[in-house]
Amino acid sequence: MFDGYDSCSEDTSSSSSSDESEEEVAPLPSSLPIIKNNGQVYTYPDGKSGMATCEMCGMVGVRDAFYSKTKRFCSVSCSRSYSSNSKKASILARLQGKPPTKKAKVLQKQPLVAKLAAYAQYQATLQNQAKTKAAVPVEGFSWGNYINSNSFTAAPVTCFKHAPMGTCWGDIAEGVRVEVPNTDCSLPTKVFWIAGIVKLAGYNALLRYEGFENDSSLDFWCNICGSDIHPVGWCATSGKPLVPPRSIQHKYTNWKAFLVKRLTGAKTLPPDFSQKVSESMQYPFKISMRVEVVDKTHLCRTRVAVVDSVVGGRLRLVYEESEDKTDDFWCHMYSPLIHHIGWSRSIGHRFKRSDITKKQDGHFDAPPHLFMKVKEVDAAGEWFKEGMKLEAIDPLNLSAICVATIRKVLADGYLMIGIDGSEAADGSDWFCYHATSPSIFPVGFCEINMIELTPPRGYAKLPFKWFDYLRETDSIAAPVKLFNKEVPNHGFHVGMKLEAVDLMEPRLVCVATVTRIIHRLLRIHFDGWEDEYDQWVDCESPDLYPVGWCQLTGYQLQPPAPQSSRDSQSSSSKQKKKAKSQQYKGHKKMTSLQLKEELLDGEEYSFLQGTSDQESNGSASYYIKQEP
Repeated sequence: MFDGYDSCSEDTSSSSSSDESEEEVAPLPSSLPIIKNNGQVYTYPDGKSGMATCEMCGMVGVRDAFYSKTKRFCSVSCSRSYSSNSKKASILARLQGKPPTKKAKVLQKQPLVAKLAAYAQYQATLQNQAKTKAAVPVEGFSWGNYINSNSFTAAPVTCFKHAPMGTCWGDIAEGVRVEVPNTDCSLPTKVFWIAGIVKLAGYNALLRYEGFENDSSLDFWCNICGSDIHPVGWCATSGKPLVPPRSIQHKYTNWKAFLVKRLTGAKTLPPDFSQKVSESMQYPFKISMRVEVVDKTHLCRTRVAVVDSVVGGRLRLVYEESEDKTDDFWCHMYSPLIHHIGWSRSIGHRFKRSDITKKQDGHFDAPPHLFMKVKEVDAAGEWFKEGMKLEAIDPLNLSAICVATIRKVLADGYLMIGIDGSEAADGSDWFCYHATSPSIFPVGFCEINMIELTPPRGYAKLPFKWFDYLRETDSIAAPVKLFNKEVPNHGFHVGMKLEAVDLMEPRLVCVATVTRIIHRLLRIHFDGWEDEYDQWVDCESPDLYPVGWCQLTGYQLQPPAPQSSRDSQSSSSKQKKKAKSQQYKGHKKMTSLQLKEELLDGEEYSFLQGTSDQESNGSASYYIKQEP
């Protein structure tokens, strides 16, 4: 395990002349990243300069500083040594911290290809980050600083079964040791050291180098699923050098004995951890697949859309009739809002036929098995009927649970539901929930759980009483036994931080907090925004993610709104609400979120359906009995 450390200690002493030559170079501004190459120092003028990788030793550096017209080598020495197989093996061994052997084998091309591929991916990541930052500035938001400065707690990765590593996170916790790059080092090559997890926040871990004891001066945050995080022993098997940080290198005379003592009995990552991360980030949906998805302008129907991009399991769907590809809709691949082609016809759901008579070249139907399966129900006996009353999360105002009515019973357990007092005459704002959806509730749910129930618009007899309302409307309540009463052991607690989709603008993933928990129902608050923007979300919703998910997948995270923006928008929001209430034309729920949409150049609003096929260990004790 410590072979890498032994070899690097010798290199450290023998490279003193190189260190002295570096000291002769004039100091450079700390804001510029530095490349050290053969005793010379180069900088990136703007962070975007052309880079090159030496085909001999694998050194990465500024392209202009490389040797020859082709810029294939970092120095004359590497260029001349390229034809010598023994020399190649010798240099590779030196870079890996191993002494060269007399029986040096021919250097294989695979390591070089791997390095070039890794660097190409690194450049692509930088370019993607530059693009996303240009689109939505994040003002330098850092989850680590945000959590440290406020002593926040983040929801553990195990709360999110749909997220990468959600089902195989294992025993990763505080105290686990890993091998990470040593940034407190003056060596020109990349070296590593062992660090322990001090605090865990989703995918992000606060690490402290071994040997610092209670000194937190060099603690740093990183994504534990990142490519530079390895289990203890990786350096030894990979031939990478272990070098103690410069700040404490003289603290112990025998670092090997120190590590043996510190790591005896300690836990580390599984050997196949990086492989599991990679496998958990493989998604079955592919670009150009056709699906049926809710029509965001008419909730009562679906339309055909085509997968335009897949990011971390989230799909950007472009409606098939959109010629310029701007009419889109974002959702997760496990969202209950998307279905296979032919789903609407099979259950009797409204469907907008496309003007496109045949599939476009390259487009193909997504296989039905890729979509989330709902729990099978038995509608043969007592079942939901048209006209029955219930309570439901309003998909156009996710902060409200409203008085609702079943307007139509479809096949396979699906229901069309309308919000009382706010329905359009043509039923265009009815929405589809499955009978097992955790977003519909029996009459009395809000009362027993002390949640404010939104009465029908214009209903004057307040406070609202279900018994009186059922009698006045000559209606009956849907039987309690027909609702989903399963409550899984989700692991969420009030105050936990996470990353959550703003379902009224589903292309945005925001910094958020769990502010209330009602069995399996979570109240999600978007940090920096007023409570009126809160949303009720199921604990197993695929639109909730661990802290660090955006960084891991390359998605853009929306930071908390600044105070100045909140103040200016709060006043205008009240004015717009007042004006909106005087003229109702159907889609009234857009009012409370119109302000946030305008700030973010919002498009048409969207909505949520809770996931339906859930496992449970809970009971139905939180439902109120129906009045006779």
